Amino acid sequence: MGQPSLDQRINSLREQGIHSVMATFTDLHGSPKGKLVPLEALPDAVATGAGFAGPSIWGTGLPRRGARSEYHGRVVPESLRLLPFMPGVAHAVCDGFAGGEPLDTCSRQLLKHQLNRLRERGWTFHVGIEPEFFLLKQDPQGRWGVADADDRQDKPSYDLKAIHRNFGFLDDMRRHLTALGFELQQMDHEDAVGQYEINYRHDEALAAADRYQLFKLTAHAVAARHGCTFSTMPKPLAGAPGSGLHFHVSLTDAQGKAVMADPAGTLGLSTAGHRFAAGLIDHADALAALCAPTVNSYKRLASSESASGTTWSPVWKTVGDNNRTCLVRTVAGRIEWRLPDPSCNVYAALAATLAAGLDGIDSALPAAPPCDDDLYQRQASGATMPPRLPRDLHDALAALQADAVLREAVGVAFCDQFLRLKRAEWDAFAQQVSGWELRRYANAG
Repeated sequence: MGQPSLDQRINSLREQGIHSVMATFTDLHGSPKGKLVPLEALPDAVATGAGFAGPSIWGTGLPRRGARSEYHGRVVPESLRLLPFMPGVAHAVCDGFAGGEPLDTCSRQLLKHQLNRLRERGWTFHVGIEPEFFLLKQDPQGRWGVADADDRQDKPSYDLKAIHRNFGFLDDMRRHLTALGFELQQMDHEDAVGQYEINYRHDEALAAADRYQLFKLTAHAVAARHGCTFSTMPKPLAGAPGSGLHFHVSLTDAQGKAVMADPAGTLGLSTAGHRFAAGLIDHADALAALCAPTVNSYKRLASSESASGTTWSPVWKTVGDNNRTCLVRTVAGRIEWRLPDPSCNVYAALAATLAAGLDGIDSALPAAPPCDDDLYQRQASGATMPPRLPRDLHDALAALQADAVLREAVGVAFCDQFLRLKRAEWDAFAQQVSGWELRRYANAG
């Protein structure tokens, strides 16, 4: 049975009481943006696109005048879903266009380009995304803290008392995500106070990225209704573990056979799997900029002690079998890429991850030596450590600038905009004077 026509979709939506479509796109920083479009205007939003002032969107690089000053978000009809938390409104994903052409600074277009490269080989990219996040709240003085004041155990992983106290938020998430077609797998309290994880079934890469953006849209709305903030900040609490956005990635060929898995191979990987992992390691410094794109990301990517006694920060560029202290963890014949955090633009991060892995395959990079050590224990013993990731956003941006292969593969126009905006972000941070500096230096000397 074929896909329904646009007229059939519109009639079905109207019969279900839908009057408007929330047409959304993703800006360079990874934030969902968009506008409400009346249902009657949906055909034009599909054919031409919902119009936005291009320069008002982070990272488009569009001018303030002329035919290419307008950003058009073309609605993808098959993405239409009723929004259970906004009665009368359906959600739709948009692709970015300008001047009638796909916009080369649109991150969704970047990922589609990478997937088209993969499709030429007859391969499909599958991704399972693991969202970790914090529930935060501001006090009357504007200071941020954990929304649940009673969530203060030293080691809060899997705490059921916090689950009970926050069941209203979690159950609303369950209801809404299920209505949106998510196949939920589990919800739990993570290793920091105020931190949670919600897992759902993997998907083809573009659908997985669209789904994660819809997850964020839902979580922001549900958290606000419960008087708190859904935060994708990687490390809001000093001394506590941070939030990751791990990608479980795999490839299948035209017959559905796993490309990267080999039960008899080292780490359960095939030659292609080892080369894909080697590509991730080889481009890891540049990938850090796109997968961990904020100043705060590098507070998470630090080999520091945690108040809970445990840290999973993937600091060192190694590959290990079910080894969460490695940057690349292999499990059940697939690769878990542990670098990304929830502040990333998921489309760009996935596009870069795939580009790096394919470069590893095409360049026949040698397999990285497997790491069996707990790298934090090795560090404590004073033994020689593997190379580590960049220590801050400044160094990660420099690595991306220097990695011409990755920039070319991902998209030069997007990377140029990304580097421009993120360098400005770093400069703004570097000009700040923190409370720590005042406490340490104001009366020194």
